[in-house]
Amino acid sequence: MTGTEYERRIAARFAAFDQDGNGYIDREDFSAAAKALLAEFGVPARSGRGQELYAGAEAFWQGMAGIADRDGDQRITREEFVTGAVKRLRDNPERFAEIARPFLHAALAVAAADGSGVSVADTTRVLAVFHVPAEAAGAVAAALDTDGDGRVAEADVVPALARYFTVPE
Repeated sequence: MTGTEYERRIAARFAAFDQDGNGYIDREDFSAAAKALLAEFGVPARSGRGQELYAGAEAFWQGMAGIADRDGDQRITREEFVTGAVKRLRDNPERFAEIARPFLHAALAVAAADGSGVSVADTTRVLAVFHVPAEAAGAVAAALDTDGDGRVAEADVVPALARYFTVPE
């Protein structure tokens, strides 16, 4: 795969972060994602799980901005996303996982209050909140259930998300 093709595929993933579609990623996109997830699962923002999700969203934003916001304007453009974040993380998907883990941990807690992992159906709902098309969301959620028990665990989600955003295949 050529560098240009790699960048084109990764740039297409930019939309997953650009929640409002304004052409850049900023703190508000992460807050909007948290708010939408809380609404989907009926979890109050002021609850412990709600506050943990907002804190995780802020940590995720700070990590991404620290890597990708090259001009310091508190916005990540598509170009900054491709040339900054992705190129820095491509050879180290574990670094992306570190940045994303607090948010993903909290998102899973919102979707599964009992702590036993998120059902495949609820994982599909989470993916839909993040603008994954319905037909793809169900397939992705099922694939994340690596042991076939009908539940998706953090240990499955974090590395899968890191691969998705750092490996274009």
